[in-house]
Amino acid sequence: MTIRFAKLADAPAILAIYAPYVTNSSITFEYTVPTVSEFSERIQIIQQQFPFLVAEEDGQLLGYTYASRHRDRIAYQWAVETSVYIHPNGQRKGLGRALYTKLFELLRRQGYYTACAGITKPNPQSEAFHQFMGFESIGLYANVGYKMGEWHSVEWFQVTLQPHQLNPVKPIPITRLT
Repeated sequence: MTIRFAKLADAPAILAIYAPYVTNSSITFEYTVPTVSEFSERIQIIQQQFPFLVAEEDGQLLGYTYASRHRDRIAYQWAVETSVYIHPNGQRKGLGRALYTKLFELLRRQGYYTACAGITKPNPQSEAFHQFMGFESIGLYANVGYKMGEWHSVEWFQVTLQPHQLNPVKPIPITRLT
């Protein structure tokens, strides 16, 4: 298995992993599958500041992860939100762990301190995975999203990437590490 930075040419394969989560679940609150062009643009925007990684095995993309801005206010600049999606053929192979391990390493090098993840309830597999990766539950947004004919709550999880310091340096863009 290889973990590497996503390329724009990966957009169709990444979108193929993501699309079933949009159409068949409430895991993402997106209603409509983005076009390849729209998804390519998302990758480009994310990669201006944050890592966007893929896991590849025998030439097939089986998973991806990325970080994004947690909130817009300047005081939040040392925190990120993380997402990870795994193709059914890649589940239970340690891909999520490998992707998050590499993502967290890069985020620490960039100067981030906290990673947050919002998990639509119920999703015991994702909750267990995030707890395994060191995340702790920090709160619940009750009935915050409506999809597939019902209201869904989102539980928020958080992990410390590195010890917090006073007067932290502004995180550097991922482009400066690559």
